[in-house]
This record gives sequence, C-alpha cells and structure tokens, in this order.
Amino acid sequence: MASCEKSVPMKKTHRSARPKGNFPRFYGRHAVTAALANPNRIVRKIWGTRDAINALELPPVLPIVYSDVADMGRMVPSDAPHQGIVAEVEPLDDVWLGDVLEEGQDDRRRILVLDQVTDPHNVGAILRSAAAFDALCIVTQDRHAPPESGVLARAASGALEIVPWVRVVNLARALDEIAEAGYWRIGLDGDADTVLGDAIGESRVALVLGAEGEGLRHNSIAHCDIIAKLPISPRMESLNVSNAAAIALYAATNR
Repeated sequence: MASCEKSVPMKKTHRSARPKGNFPRFYGRHAVTAALANPNRIVRKIWGTRDAINALELPPVLPIVYSDVADMGRMVPSDAPHQGIVAEVEPLDDVWLGDVLEEGQDDRRRILVLDQVTDPHNVGAILRSAAAFDALCIVTQDRHAPPESGVLARAASGALEIVPWVRVVNLARALDEIAEAGYWRIGLDGDADTVLGDAIGESRVALVLGAEGEGLRHNSIAHCDIIAKLPISPRMESLNVSNAAAIALYAATNR
C-alpha cells in the first residue's frame, strides 16, 4: 500500500466542548463528498482506490493514502459498502438552539425533536428526510443520541452536512424554548385520539418523535401542545421511527 501525505491547515473555528479524541471515519461516495463540500467540516485524511480518488476534486494539502479494497474493508464495519473511499473527519461544532431558532424566525420550516432515538441508522435516515423536506433542524438530547459515525453518515446520504443537528442537555427545556419561539409542538403517539392532519394548525410546527418501543416519555408528552397519530391501518401496530418522521414531515409540508 503506497501513500503520499501532506499536512492540512487547521481552520480557525470554535470547537465543541465534547471530547473528540476518536475521529469518525465516513465511507461511501455520498457521505465523503458531502463532508468535503461542507466548509464547516474538517477532513483529516482520505483513503481510497486510485479510481475513487481520481474521480474526486481533492484539496492539494489533504493527506491521501492510496489503498486497496481489502485494506479499506478492515477500516469500516463488516460488509460496509465503502465504494473505495474512506475519510477521517472531525465532528462538527456544536449548534445552539437559540441561534437556529433566530435564523428560522421568518420562515415556516419544520423542526424535528427526537426523544431518545439512539439507533444511528434511524437518526441518519431522519436527517435525510429532514433535508428532503427542508426542515430547519433536528433536536436531540446529547446523552441519548448516537455520535457522528460512518454508519450514521452513510444512512444520512450527505444530509449530516446539510441539516443543523442541535444537541441539548435538557429536552423539556428545549421544547419550552421552541414554544416560546412560536412553534406548535406536536407529539406523535399511536394511541392518540387526534390524527396528525387535524393537529397541524396555522403556526409553525415542531414534530416530536420517540424511540421505537418506548415511544415518547411522559415528560416529553407534557411539553407538547397536542398529541397526534398517523392514520395507519390497524393491521400494523406502528411504523419505524424514521418512516414516521418522513410521513409527518410530508404532512406538515403539505399544510
């Protein structure tokens, strides 16, 4: 395995207080090219086949290691579809809820609030739907959400670099702040009496979803303005949380 490496200049930016000793490795064309295109993302190193690297427009100062498929297969989860390209990156800086709410005060983009959704595949898929339906941001509790990872970035298909991801200490307090900014908070629960279409009013909407199985916690329900359900067939008890988020975003967008 031959290699050629050069130093990368550090960006002058405020870094998050979260520990970043273990740098995530993104893999696959969508995740890697989106990371390279994000001016707020620091890419530390690229591994790839010659064909994959030659197909990209890479900064001349970026360290590149030419690798074969087997070498990269040992760098990522088993059977991960790396498509001949892997990137080591630094996690993005923290995003503050107040800043995002201020930025979105003049538009009607939706907010997604995730209550202890910890599966990286689900969070990645929700980010992808959030980007597709132009959501303002997603909000999670920092301790009960997955970190940035190759699995999550792959599921997000580039959306991790597009949609602001706000991590908060206290989700109930964040829901209060969202309400103060003029959002109508709709919690999704299969046992609700109201269907989502009837719950969406004229105000801007924040959709609150819980983890599969446990659903929304009682304290999160208490900080919603209304609880609603998706009108699915009784033959199916529930939907995957990422599917539910996509449908709810579509319904809110149409209204």
